[in-house]
Amino acid sequence: MKFLLTFFSLIALSFSLHAQQAADAVLGVWKNGEGTGHIEIYKTTSGHYAGKIIWLKEPIDPDTGKPKLDKHNSDKAKCTQPVLNMVNMHGFKYNDEDKIWEGGKIYDPKNGKEYSCKMEFKDANTLKVRGFIGISLIGRTDNWTRIK
Repeated sequence: MKFLLTFFSLIALSFSLHAQQAADAVLGVWKNGEGTGHIEIYKTTSGHYAGKIIWLKEPIDPDTGKPKLDKHNSDKAKCTQPVLNMVNMHGFKYNDEDKIWEGGKIYDPKNGKEYSCKMEFKDANTLKVRGFIGISLIGRTDNWTRIK
């Protein structure tokens, strides 16, 4: 009996570790579809997934000669925040059944708007990132490429 209990405990632990590995597969650095930015996706202390902009193809604002700022943000207090190192994704949870990261938000500094978002793998090195308003049918998908 003790053997069976140990055996089933090991099986349950194995499934749990596999699910965690699948969820963490999104961690790393990704190049956006336009090739204008790199986003590092990481796990927060709360267990959610988030992302921040760690590289920009054009980090300097041509009008000011200074680092690009979040000038389109509707919150005027955030308009002086640099775009580089900005957390622009947050709140994602992994859905093991559907193999997607969902329930998150993504912020677009080009227009100052935040969208609901979900992510899923197209293949091991391509991440489909879908930003949308309301339902997922009304939105846009960008394919990101793994950098590391």
